[in-house]
Amino acid sequence: MDTLFLILCGSVEESASEPHDKVGVVSVAYVSNDKEKIDSKLGDLQKAYPDNFYMAYEVPMDTDLTTLEHYPGLEISKDDLN
Repeated sequence: MDTLFLILCGSVEESASEPHDKVGVVSVAYVSNDKEKIDSKLGDLQKAYPDNFYMAYEVPMDTDLTTLEHYPGLEISKDDLN
C-alpha cells in the first residue's frame, strides 16, 4: 500500500479577529512520500521553530482518514493558549 508522510505543526498565535486573544492553529507543514526527507525536515523545523509543536504521521493513500482508529491531529488545550 502506498503511504504519504505528513508533518503537522501546532502553534499558538494571536487571533486575527481579536488581537488580545490567542488561538491554537494546526497546519500541515510538509508532505512527502520519502520517510528520510520527513525525518530530516522534522528535525530542521524543530530546531528553527522551537516554540511550535511538530508531529510526523504516516497515512495510507486514497483513504478516508476519518474511518481510521486514529488519524493526524493535534490537541490544543486552553492551558496551551495562556
